[in-house]
Amino acid sequence: MFLIAGVSGNTGKVVADTLLKAGKKVRVLVREASKAESWRARGAEVAVGSVEDAAALKKALAGATGAYLLVPPDVSNADVLARGKRVVDAYLAALQQSPVGHVAFLSSVGAHHAAGNGPIRIVHDAEQRMNTLKDTRFTWVRAAYFMENLLGNLVPMKEHGILPVFGGGESYPFPMVASRDIGATAAEALLKTPPATQIIELSGPAEYSFSDAARVFSEVLGKPITPKVLPLDAMVPALRQAGLGESMARLYLEMTEGMGKGLMGFEGGSARAVRGTTALPQFVQSVLTR
Repeated sequence: MFLIAGVSGNTGKVVADTLLKAGKKVRVLVREASKAESWRARGAEVAVGSVEDAAALKKALAGATGAYLLVPPDVSNADVLARGKRVVDAYLAALQQSPVGHVAFLSSVGAHHAAGNGPIRIVHDAEQRMNTLKDTRFTWVRAAYFMENLLGNLVPMKEHGILPVFGGGESYPFPMVASRDIGATAAEALLKTPPATQIIELSGPAEYSFSDAARVFSEVLGKPITPKVLPLDAMVPALRQAGLGESMARLYLEMTEGMGKGLMGFEGGSARAVRGTTALPQFVQSVLTR
């Protein structure tokens, strides 16, 4: 039995779908039972609870041999880091009471740094503290920049023909990955339990710059798109206008500054480098033409 969190999001649903297609028993974790009817119809068990509720997590994990866990984003929270710590606290307490042999956990590029990486500090904390659990081995899926993040710029691209780039570096290629590849990688890890805790550094089939992204969106949208460099001090107001809370907006600013300082690269070393199969043009085409 595998417990899968995040099935309402981009990665968890891929993990659950992959495991069900492989004939595995799956239990999905949702905040509201009504959100899991389609999973129940496919034969999945349903556990209802919040990732901040250790008691609910303990019950959901009971009897599971593997799990996919993550810290779901809460971009409007007044204190994103404190909320992230509560989620990690709940996972720790639940796994201590309902041990699971193997957990695939969504981490991030840059998670080996303790500071200067914005919201990624949450998964750094998760890795450090959860690795102390003696009865659980982990696959830490350190995913690159989500290709889905680019979709937050669809309005300025469609209406003004620009892809905003805060702080510059528009021509610098860096690793990106599609969430479908994250889910597929986590599912594969669960199907092939590693002998010990491992780190997977996951990127797409190639590195892309924001200039590359602008060219791809130009081709798919059929209109000229150019990257436009904006000052870093304009980032928080822009993100607040887009609906993010002050806490998350400032953490994204810190993460962007961290990219400029070289903090957002992979650690290397003993980590296993894995590349997904979804190229950026394929991703954009599939999202904008479906």
